[in-house]
Amino acid sequence: MVIEINKDIDRYQESVAMGLTAKQLIFSIASVIVGGGIVLLLYKYIGLTGSAYVAIPCVAPIALGGFYSFNGMNFYEYMGKKLHFMFGNRTLTYVSTEGELAVKEFEQGQTGQVKKKGKKAETEITTSESAVKKQEKFEEMKKKTRNMLLGLAAVFVLVIAGAAAYKAMH
Repeated sequence: MVIEINKDIDRYQESVAMGLTAKQLIFSIASVIVGGGIVLLLYKYIGLTGSAYVAIPCVAPIALGGFYSFNGMNFYEYMGKKLHFMFGNRTLTYVSTEGELAVKEFEQGQTGQVKKKGKKAETEITTSESAVKKQEKFEEMKKKTRNMLLGLAAVFVLVIAGAAAYKAMH
């Protein structure tokens, strides 16, 4: 009798039914129930295709919660981190002291040709001003992106409401 041991023990998963793990099975059942419920509730008002289009964005995160994994995080942990880094993360106000001017000054200092102090202070002011401008541009772009996402969500809601109202009228 020969008994072999699986070398890939870290990736071992106990399957419950149809080759799915318990987590995958639970999330699959939950997504089918939610999707079916949405389709059954909206079918009379907006038709089968419209109700399927409404159900897909609701079902996808539930299904991904059971199957998706990235760097040891499940879908909800990963998206939470991603959203935190997109919107909740403060930008760092770092000004590099190792720019081209600083390197040239260092090289001249090594050769004994040190520039005047007034010139050095002027370059430091210019560098910090450009960093502030970059920071302001970044914050402005961040606000524009947030407004665009909110506008897109509003458009989706209006389209769905309009489709429901149109179906209800006809």
